[in-house]
This record gives sequence, C-alpha cells and structure tokens, in this order.
Amino acid sequence: MPQKTATSLLSEDDLYLFNEGSHFALYDHLGGHLVDGGAQFAVWAPSARRVAVVGDFNGWDGSSHPLEPRGASGIWEGFVSGASKGQAYKYRVLGADDVEIDKTDPFGRLFQVPPETASILHADDYAWSDDAWMCARGERDALAAPMSTYEVHLGSWRRVPAEGDRSLTYRELATELADYVTEMGFTHVELMPVMEHPFYGSWGYQVTGYFAPTSRYGAPEDLKFLIDTLHQRGVGVILDWVPSHFPMDAHALARFDGTHLYEHADPRKGFHPDWKSAIFNYDRHEVRAFLISSALFWLDHFHIDGLRVDAVASMLYLDYSRPDGEWIPNEYGGRENLGAIQLLRRLNEAVYAGYPGVQTIAEESTAWPNVSRPTYVGGLGFGMKWDMGWMHDTLRYLRRDPVHRGYHHGEVTFRAVYMHTENYVVALSHDEVVHGKGALVDQMPGDDWRQFANLRVLYGYMYAQPGKKLVFMGDEFGQRREWSHERSLDWDLLDQGPYHEGARRWVRDLNQLVTREPALHERDFHPDGFAWVDASDSGQSVLTFLRWDEHRERPVLVCCNFTPEPRERYRVGVPRGGTWEELLNSDAQAYGGSGVGNLGGARAHAFGRHGYSHSLLLTLPPLSVVMFAVG
Repeated sequence: MPQKTATSLLSEDDLYLFNEGSHFALYDHLGGHLVDGGAQFAVWAPSARRVAVVGDFNGWDGSSHPLEPRGASGIWEGFVSGASKGQAYKYRVLGADDVEIDKTDPFGRLFQVPPETASILHADDYAWSDDAWMCARGERDALAAPMSTYEVHLGSWRRVPAEGDRSLTYRELATELADYVTEMGFTHVELMPVMEHPFYGSWGYQVTGYFAPTSRYGAPEDLKFLIDTLHQRGVGVILDWVPSHFPMDAHALARFDGTHLYEHADPRKGFHPDWKSAIFNYDRHEVRAFLISSALFWLDHFHIDGLRVDAVASMLYLDYSRPDGEWIPNEYGGRENLGAIQLLRRLNEAVYAGYPGVQTIAEESTAWPNVSRPTYVGGLGFGMKWDMGWMHDTLRYLRRDPVHRGYHHGEVTFRAVYMHTENYVVALSHDEVVHGKGALVDQMPGDDWRQFANLRVLYGYMYAQPGKKLVFMGDEFGQRREWSHERSLDWDLLDQGPYHEGARRWVRDLNQLVTREPALHERDFHPDGFAWVDASDSGQSVLTFLRWDEHRERPVLVCCNFTPEPRERYRVGVPRGGTWEELLNSDAQAYGGSGVGNLGGARAHAFGRHGYSHSLLLTLPPLSVVMFAVG
C-alpha cells in the first residue's frame, strides 16, 4: 500500500469521516496547500487510473509529480518541493474512460481570471478588524431584529467609464458600497454569487470554484477587506450559495475522474433541463461532505453572516421541470429527493450549531412544508424562506390598471392566510427585472407620476408586511432600464427630476422606520404581530392593518390606497385613543408625490369601528401608503 507523505494533511480519521460524509472542514485537508518547503496536494478521484499535479513549478510536465492513492479512500496526494504562492496548477487525470484531461482543483482557493481556468496556489494572512461585529452578531436574536437587505451584483453595481467601463474591485467597492448602504439604512448586503465561475453571463450561478471568490475583482483577501469594511460599518453580509447544480465545463467537476463523480450518472437525476447543467449526486456521502464544507468555508474564512441557498425547489423534487417518464421516483415511489433533503437538513444543523448569529435562507418557490422549521420537528432547518407567492401576487395586482384592482382584491390579501407558516423574507430580487420583464417601475401602469406612485406603494406595502425585506440594486431609485450585468446602474437618473431621487428617499426612510419601530420587526414571525383592521374594502381598493411590537406598547397602523383617487374622511378603527402620529406618507412631495396628507397626524375618537374601541378620520392620499403610530 502506498505510504502517505510526511507532510500529509489527511489523518486516517479524516479519510474515514470523508468517506462517511460527515467531514465538514475538508477545505483544511483537500486541495493545494502551501506548507514548509513547498505545497501539499490532495484530490478525490476514486476511479482514476493515474493522477499527477502539473503547473508552473514543473513546466506542466505530467511525469514530474505523480500523486499516490491513499488506500481505498479514493484520494490521491503528494508533495511538490519548492512550489510557491502564485503558481498556477491543475490535476492531470487519466480517467476510468482512458481519457487524460487537466482538471482544476475542486478545493482551489484562487483561480486565474477567466477565461483562463487554472487553479493558483494561494494563502493569505488577512488581519480582521470586525471583532465587535462578530461578538454582537452571536448575541442578538436575528429573527426579532430588523433586517433590510440590499441585493448586489458586484460587477454591475457601479463601473468606471473612464477606464473602459470596468467593474470596481473588491477594495474599491468596500468604501463606496459601505457608504451607500449605511446612508440608505440597509442592515445587510446580499451578494449574488461571488464564487468563481467561468461564464460571467451566469451572474455567478454556474459555479466551478466552490472555495474561491472570483478573481475578476481581486484576490481572496480583497473580498475579506470588503466584508470587513461592511462589518465595521454595522452591515451584515449574506452570500448566494448554489448547491443545486454546476456547469459541465470540461476543466471543472463534470466527469472528474472519467466517471460521473460529483453528478448523478443517470441524466434523469443528474442533468438539469432548465439550465443545461449537472446536478450533484446528493446520495453520495463524499459529495454531501464537499457541499457542506463549501458552505462552512465561507462562514469560517470570510466571516459571512448568512447563506441564501439558491433554487432549493429544484433540489427537493425529482420531477422538477421534468415531464412524466423523464424522472426516477425515490425508493418509496415518491417525487421527493431524499438525498437532497438529508443534505439540507445536515447543512442547517451544522450552521446553527457552530455559528451563532448566522442565518440560512431558502429560495424555495413551492409549498414544501416547514422549510424554516427545525429539523427536530421534521423541518428542513432553514432560518428563513423567500416568499415567492407574495411577490407574484403583489406584482400581478399592481400591474393592473387601478380601475380593475377592486375585482382582484384577493391578490393583496391572500398572504395573510399563510404568512406565519414560515419565517418569510419579502423579496423583490433581480429575478423581477430580467428576461424581458423590464425595470420594476416600468411594470407599473400609467404616466410617470402614476408609475412612481405605484412603485412607492409597492415598497410601502412590502415594508409594512411581516417578514424581513430585500430590494435589488437600482430598484430603490427606479432604474428605468432592465438590469444588465454588462453595464453599471443608471446613477445619473438621480439628477433627472424628482421621481428617482424621491423613490430613493422613500426606500431610505422605510429602512430607517423599520429599524426604529419595534412593531415593524420584532414580531415578524409571530401571528400576534399582525392584525387586519379592514381587509374587505375592495370597492375602494383600500387595505388597513396593524403591526404590533412584542410588548404591545406602540402599534403601527398601515393604510394602503391602491387607486389614484384620494379618500377623504376615511374612518379607520384603532385599538386606543390619543394622537396617532403620521410616521411616513408615500405621497409626500419629498418623495415625488402630490403632498396630500394628514398634517402630521390625527386624534382618535371614542367611536368604535372595525371591532376596535376607537377610530381615526383620515385622508388617504392617491396611490399611497401612510403609516401612523401612537405612543
């Protein structure tokens, strides 16, 4: 039996746990690691006939540094004397199919800038300065805290026209992005996938480097600097993470050892018909260990505060996007992907056990039960789930001409039926402004004034909903063009008239209000945090409801008028007397509105309405959301 090298990073216990599928720190043991005198390499290729490491250190000669197998583990390893930081390398694999091919390192920490594909030996000694953030993060109850997230694609948020319209680097983004999101009042930034990917047009969702930030914007320590800067400014960082599929580029994971190693061999389970990509074999222990190790790597090495897991529905259902006859039932005859379920549950258990204050968030578009419930009660174990239903219903409603909205009132009230079955994030993401849908404001009916009034209504209604919030970049100021990854956001619009800057101010003030008012965040996930005042006024297309704080001391009244007709002397029931202060009014002139309002507030009368002891006589401005609170 070949002996392990003296510098091996893999103990017998590591090998056992890896093959068992319960080793979740594989990034410390597999891949290329700089050690004293050179570099240690280890790669999983159980069906390979031969594996060598080739690179700058040996003139890419496949005979210089062959790797040796470690027993029956499927791992090949070896040491290269004199290998140093910055040198490119690949594994030359003679597969079980007798095809020899150079493969990038599945555990590589850095890759060449695409379209080049080699892995690069890398180590950094970045000194973090976010201790205060990291300590406080673990002490607070994130589910009761305000959470308003700004979704960002780093390559197109802002560019440098004077330098060929290049994207900003991680370090350039650090100050500019931190300044902007703190001024806007966002509590978190969510980065669309920053893991290495060969095709820029995939927006990062076709990952080849599950342990490496893309080199397009700098080195790993530069991304750490960006995250560190945001943390020091009090902003959390969420990463999109993609365990649902991977591209079939020849240099990467697909057919890694001449067999379907990472992907399922049967195309009815291993090929994704929508994205023409490979689906991980979740039934394989080592693949589950690889994926969970990837997730924990970003928490360990990059201080990430949350993982938004992409396309969870495609993982859960064996028949996802497949017609009858083109999918394989599970061992019980059902459509549930049991291996994927096991992976997700084990992932969430590992995250919540080892990383206090970190959240996992599922993009799950179906009615799968208990996505955000603990595994010990049968749930998937996520902390939160995107509410895709609210997004579809609300946008469908607001795309209608206001004259027709009264006939579709249920589209904006239906959410109350299910809103507390999960811990929901109410999201308006990049998916709503791509693939021909147009910019969000352009999806609204009417002239410029009505379009922006509707946009403000959309945001006001969204921020008043139970659940955490997410807004895609550019939507906050009414970006007019559909988002493209190939260009910067149209920041110049903020200097063109009152509507764009008004929309930006409205989102800023909503962020600040949600953070300031406990009723708008403390009980997001509890039924006692929400109560209808009147959900049935379809004739006037008006909704009124209350949000309650934990101690029921300062309720917030929300009034939504979905028509351009102002409602004068509109009576609304409230639970107590006193003066109700007008907190925000989307029709204020500062936001581009007409300036109709309630002169700062209204006094409640001891005249019962809607089942409450008191009532307010209000003016509801045209196409508006108005919020009130009583101390």
